Amino acid sequence: MTHLFDLTGRKAVVTGANTGLGRGIAVALAEAGAEIVAVGRSDMGETKEAVAATGARFRTVAADLSSLEPVPRIVAEASEGGRVDILVNNAGTIRRGAAVDFTEADWDAVLDVNLKGVFFLSQAFARPMLADGAGGKIIHIASMMSFQGGIRIASYTASKSGLAGLTRLMANEWSGHGINVNAIAPGYFATNNTAPLRADPERNGQILARIPAGRWGEPRDLGGAAVFLASPAADYVHGILLPVDGGWLAR
Repeated sequence: MTHLFDLTGRKAVVTGANTGLGRGIAVALAEAGAEIVAVGRSDMGETKEAVAATGARFRTVAADLSSLEPVPRIVAEASEGGRVDILVNNAGTIRRGAAVDFTEADWDAVLDVNLKGVFFLSQAFARPMLADGAGGKIIHIASMMSFQGGIRIASYTASKSGLAGLTRLMANEWSGHGINVNAIAPGYFATNNTAPLRADPERNGQILARIPAGRWGEPRDLGGAAVFLASPAADYVHGILLPVDGGWLAR
């Protein structure tokens, strides 16, 4: 069965791969044999080093995903030397504030990256996949907020709820052309985005008390799910949101 999870000869684009979940996913895909193209605006040095240790090829595309301006260039640079087989839309951002006080700027900043950017980057990579008929894998990084409402993160909840819908829509339109579109919904992971929660003793305690696994997730915990959805093992899997949450939703 191991060959079903072999990504040798595949090229994977991972956005926001400089740290946290993106780095964990990039390393896992590399360990399965994929060439990695890391997209983001921050230094990718640590990710490059971790991927290099697997023996996989690695390159970066510097781009700020808060606007659509770099999308054509990202596709062009990532496609140099061969087609892109896998796209992981991991880059995201969050703004916190009470709903009654939430600003338009904080709304737009999050929706532009987490939803608008994901849609148009997926569209841009899907076009060559549809044109050559060879299919591909598109994996979105959703959230527990794709299922729940959350507190003080109005635009983040809206973006991740919208992403759940887009995952199903893209699967409906593209699955017949050999493109699998699915999403991973991480639970509470130890990343930069959750640093304020982990630093708050009360909120940290409340969150840990509700996670059956009894701990925050680590980026490596997403690796298996990402490799599965990117691999031939998931060829008949379309439009799902796969929770990787330590049992959060089962509570």
